[in-house]
Amino acid sequence: MTDIQQRLDSRPPTVGAMFNDRVAASPQAEAFRYPDDHGAWVSLTWTRTREIVWEIAAGLLALGLGTEERVAIASSTRIEWVLLDLAINCAGGATTTVYPNTQGEEFAHIITHSDSRIFVAENADQLAKLRDLVGTEKLAGVVLLDGSDPDALSLDALREAGRAHLAEHPTSVDDAVAATSPDTLATLIYTSGTTGLPKGVELVHSNWTYEGAAVDALGIIGPDSLQYFWLPLSHVFGKAVMMIQLQIGFGSVVDGRLDQIVPGLGATHPIFMCGAPRIFEKVRNAVKANTATGVKAKIARWAFAVGRESRPYRLAGQKLPFAMGIAYAIADRLVFSSLKEKMGGNIEFFISGSAKLSEQVQEWFYSAGIVIVEGYGLTETSAVAAVNEPHTPRFGTVGPALPGSEFRIAEDGEVLLKGPGVMRGYHKDPEQTAEVLDADGWFHTGDIGELDAEGYLRITDRKKDLMKTSGGKYVAPQKVEGALAANIPYVSQAVAVGDGRKYISALLTLDPAAVENWAKRHGKEGLSYAEVTQLPEMRVSIDRFMTRANRKLERWETVKKYQILDHELSVERGGVTANMKLRRAAISQDYADVIDSMYEVED
Repeated sequence: MTDIQQRLDSRPPTVGAMFNDRVAASPQAEAFRYPDDHGAWVSLTWTRTREIVWEIAAGLLALGLGTEERVAIASSTRIEWVLLDLAINCAGGATTTVYPNTQGEEFAHIITHSDSRIFVAENADQLAKLRDLVGTEKLAGVVLLDGSDPDALSLDALREAGRAHLAEHPTSVDDAVAATSPDTLATLIYTSGTTGLPKGVELVHSNWTYEGAAVDALGIIGPDSLQYFWLPLSHVFGKAVMMIQLQIGFGSVVDGRLDQIVPGLGATHPIFMCGAPRIFEKVRNAVKANTATGVKAKIARWAFAVGRESRPYRLAGQKLPFAMGIAYAIADRLVFSSLKEKMGGNIEFFISGSAKLSEQVQEWFYSAGIVIVEGYGLTETSAVAAVNEPHTPRFGTVGPALPGSEFRIAEDGEVLLKGPGVMRGYHKDPEQTAEVLDADGWFHTGDIGELDAEGYLRITDRKKDLMKTSGGKYVAPQKVEGALAANIPYVSQAVAVGDGRKYISALLTLDPAAVENWAKRHGKEGLSYAEVTQLPEMRVSIDRFMTRANRKLERWETVKKYQILDHELSVERGGVTANMKLRRAAISQDYADVIDSMYEVED
């Protein structure tokens, strides 16, 4: 038996046990840092975190929470989310995650289908959705984080009830932790399906302890690191990173406000951050838009040309040739250093997950000396199933399988995964569980991919999303969309269309900040976002970059025509899921007239 396998086998049995081990190992180390109501940073040690978590857990027990009973949390990422989730698992319950922007039928389905017993609302809006769409009659309690309501407990009141419960039953939380098993349900995450109502993915305690132990075994993150944590805790990636933190012991700056990521990085100087591809695309596009003209543009183009030239040497761990080394040092001082400073100055690497990262975006950052490594996983695999090593990244791949897991490629190219991170099943749905989990324990991911000789996985397509042109060519829309996002700095969202058609077209939405900058440079200030996006001059700008994007694609993949929408796709409009994945069927239906207009006379 290998040392790594021994470490995996000897990992703590449950989240609560893993949390207790962490507190015992580093009681006074910083666990979390978060902004208070005035913007000042507040720090919690592991010991103080445990005290608060125990009070909340006891409060939940006082409300009658039983083993595997669900507590639904509808909130953005914030320190209270972290503390509540830990408390739920330590009390033996399971967290049902709810994106705060989930609406209507989907919101009601998650609360009722999960049989959630307690509901945590971030604010009055979330509480109103509960009352309007579900009601509170079947709930044992409602907790409101911001504001007050006569029918809801504040978090302080819940903690006060917990302290009273602990005074009467001092070992109640410890007993709940001891009574929890590795197979006990810990998290119920509803996949925001691109069609139909979401399915509830059951993840048990051993799924999470495996994620922590397996990533720890890779040695890519140390206990003295500091993470900037903004990921949605409603999403499996956020929960996985939180569990990895428990195992390794690094500190986390917790702030889920997207508009505060760059200021937050600058204020807290973290070592690493996990994110979705769109975050890195937006940073790159903003930098390119701000250096689009004049002397700045010339210097930036020269610097990134030097960076591109240096990449093969740095990836191979070789010393740069003398002249190139001098040029790179100058490029770093003039251009790259300011980008790094905006990221806090101490960033060693970023980890990208949730969707496919454009290789061009990855290479652009690496040219500037900033490493983004890509990982891979799904809700059904507890998020992290593979990840690249930051010091030896292989661009275009998502890395090898985590220790203890393995990939296999099926005859039709589908990626199969087996390992301790695979879900228990879909909640109340054994038939759909059997469709994706075969008798031998292989999970059918629905992704198409390739494994190289060393086990590094490259995701090429999404099985159900492949488009077939009328000429018989198969096209992966993600590849086309990635090329558009990477090469057109104004693009916020790109949707490739053309299934069954003669050629590929695209629907584009533009980034509001990029549109504003463009309007200033072109004397169009004062016009609305919708007006600017439809200007002929804007289309001329897009045309130039579209030509560049098409050079990155095969002939049959190139975008022949496109339309710019005067609004971004949103959850409310039905164009994207709560975690910002495209709802292709809904988009095809809602924008059928726009799409058809690009094919009225096929070339």
